[in-house]
Amino acid sequence: MNKAFTRESDGDEDDALPEHLQLPHSTKNYMTPGGWNRMRVELHDLVTKERPALTQMINWAAGNGDRSENGDYIYGKKRLREIDRRIRFLTKRMENAEVVDPAMREATDQVFFSATVTVLRGNGEEQTVSIVGVDELDLDRGHISWISPLARTLLKAREGETVVLRGPAGAEEIEILEVRYCDLG
Repeated sequence: MNKAFTRESDGDEDDALPEHLQLPHSTKNYMTPGGWNRMRVELHDLVTKERPALTQMINWAAGNGDRSENGDYIYGKKRLREIDRRIRFLTKRMENAEVVDPAMREATDQVFFSATVTVLRGNGEEQTVSIVGVDELDLDRGHISWISPLARTLLKAREGETVVLRGPAGAEEIEILEVRYCDLG
């Protein structure tokens, strides 16, 4: 059968997420207000700017004749599928999101979602991490996912306590030096 008459897949098989972006079953997609806003802006830009401009370019390329060797058309359609996949992903994530505002939390020395925690690692190194949503992970800024082993170890512990992080390299004692809640925007 001629390739022109075969149906392109919807790309659903590519929707499988990498392990670090998968949420545990039957849990909410916790997010900070800053993370929610970044997703909202990205979705808005994709829907109102990037996708319409791309469809206009694809229509122009389709009008140029033979589509089988038309690079603008072929790669435009491929990019359009990528954009549509990202739009579906963002829409699903935002529908299931539970926005947790650290400014609304009463003062506490206990570690919860959206806390910024300064710890003393077992090797004597001081480290500051912020516990954020899966979609907000940014190790360069010290933002770790709430489902990461370190965050799970820290959650519900209190300032001044020592917790034990168990990992492939063995157990490591971590002392919690400071817990604070601030805007992570």
